[in-house]
Amino acid sequence: MVDGYLSLGEEIVAALPEPPDAVCLYVGTAGCYLGVTRSLRAHRADVWRVAVEPAESAVLSGGEAGTHRIEGGGTGFVPDLLDPADIDEVIAVSTERAFEMARLATRTEGVFSGPSTGANLVAAVEVARRLGHGKRVVTIAVDSGLKYLAGALYGG
Repeated sequence: MVDGYLSLGEEIVAALPEPPDAVCLYVGTAGCYLGVTRSLRAHRADVWRVAVEPAESAVLSGGEAGTHRIEGGGTGFVPDLLDPADIDEVIAVSTERAFEMARLATRTEGVFSGPSTGANLVAAVEVARRLGHGKRVVTIAVDSGLKYLAGALYGG
């Protein structure tokens, strides 16, 4: 499962003039998170690895499992694949903030996505602000917003 995502990290490295300073990824089963972060670590040993999770079910942060509307993660348990040593920081993002960012990215950047991408963007912006000018922070647009057109995210 992890190996299938190593190439995604390689694509990120190939697209940039140098490997990123940080990567922020929403954690589901942890396959994508681990594949990308391990691949990036092979190119830059000090890349800052940020696991993103729903604030309403912030188990990676040591909180309680709960109900949220950010699909694809926040399952209420730590995935078996994930070891605490694989994470440098956890950022918990509320469903509301994830929805707001997904809508903002659609309106202003043309990135039409779902709430997990919104959560990724919230975390990436937070880390980028902290790291400052000249630092590269990457994340992934997980899916398109098509399946969210009739729901609370875009359907109203």
